Amino acid sequence: MNPDKLFYTLISILITASCFSQEVRIGTNILYWGTTTPNLSFETALGEKITLELSGAYNPFRFQEDKKFKHWKIQPELRLWNCEKFVGSFFGLHAFYSEFNVAGIHLPGKILSGLKEHRYQGYTTGAGISYGYHWYLTPHWNLEAMIGVGYAYIHYDKYECQTCGKHLKTAHKHYVGPTRVGVSLIYLLPSKK
Repeated sequence: MNPDKLFYTLISILITASCFSQEVRIGTNILYWGTTTPNLSFETALGEKITLELSGAYNPFRFQEDKKFKHWKIQPELRLWNCEKFVGSFFGLHAFYSEFNVAGIHLPGKILSGLKEHRYQGYTTGAGISYGYHWYLTPHWNLEAMIGVGYAYIHYDKYECQTCGKHLKTAHKHYVGPTRVGVSLIYLLPSKK
């Protein structure tokens, strides 16, 4: 799916959901910005203790020395709050889909070996569970921290070098481990009550 179409679809869904919801929040994962990846999340209340968050990220940038971490991602999460929505701790169930084109960088772990010397292009999809906590700062501004673990299926094409196009192989990997981590700045829109 084209990232532009995905973005507009995401916005349309969330605007529709917010019309029926009493509370909506908008956020951005500060840690994700550390990878030069613009990102945005929308969360809407579905009940007294249940919310639905939909987050998206898009990184179109190429860096010096042919380094790139180009990707886009969409990640919905259903959250169950311990006391009331947007307050305190929550447990979540999330899914995700992402497409990537990366080269010349170092990622932690050994998910894609030889990333400094080769280019990888493909997609990843999966699901997991998460835990997070929401801190009240002001009536509209909050801070949230979360971590999630789960499973990811990674399908990719490996190319000979960062810039050349000689295809080496098509393969896939299975990954179990962290699937989400974040420290987010949250803005809670005024209630329609």
